[in-house]
Amino acid sequence: MPRLLLRCLLLCCLALLAGCPKSASRGSALDEAQYAWSAAIRWGDFEGAWNLVDPEVRRAHPLTDLDLSRYGQIQISSYRELGASVRPDGDVVRDIEIGVINRHTLVERTVRYREHWHYDPQGKAWWQMSGLPDLWGER
Repeated sequence: MPRLLLRCLLLCCLALLAGCPKSASRGSALDEAQYAWSAAIRWGDFEGAWNLVDPEVRRAHPLTDLDLSRYGQIQISSYRELGASVRPDGDVVRDIEIGVINRHTLVERTVRYREHWHYDPQGKAWWQMSGLPDLWGER
């Protein structure tokens, strides 16, 4: 009897999973994109992070060699999500706190940054719309 009950329960769970909306896969795609973004930033792979920025944003604001050299002068010591929210249009906003160390002076400071994520239904991908974080307070 317990085996039959377990099998029924398992079949019910599988049926529920099959009926899950596509937004679940969209949500996991967002998690994967945000994880890849945060890992790239944490490890100082700003060129890799740049590939996760929306192509239209990249075309409008190209990354220069000077920009890349400036990112090469810093080390990321921490990357912490402070909060996230979903906007009415379905976009996602995350508030981030980044620890930044200047490689030349070894002075550490904290920078707050807001990420804006947008889902592209045609490409079935989440894109970061804010560009690379401004770690110098110039924007």
